[in-house]
Amino acid sequence: MTTSGPVKRSVLIAGHATSISLEPVFWEALREAAAAEGLPLNALVARIDAERIEAAHPPNLASAIRVWLFERERQR
Repeated sequence: MTTSGPVKRSVLIAGHATSISLEPVFWEALREAAAAEGLPLNALVARIDAERIEAAHPPNLASAIRVWLFERERQR
C-alpha cells in the first residue's frame, strides 16, 4: 500500500466552507461511504460533524472522520 501525507480539501458544512486534511486512503474511504449511503460527500461530512459536536469533548473534524470510518468498517 502506498502511503502519503494528508491532503487538504475544502468541504461545505451548513453553507460554510471548511478545510479538512486527511490522508488519501481516508478521502477514498469517505467517498465510498458517501456513495454507499446515497449521500453527497459534503452531506456525510456534515452528519459526522453534527455527531462530533454533541460529544462532551469533541475531537477535531479530521479525527472524528477517521474514527467514524474506522467504526463503520468495524461494524461490517
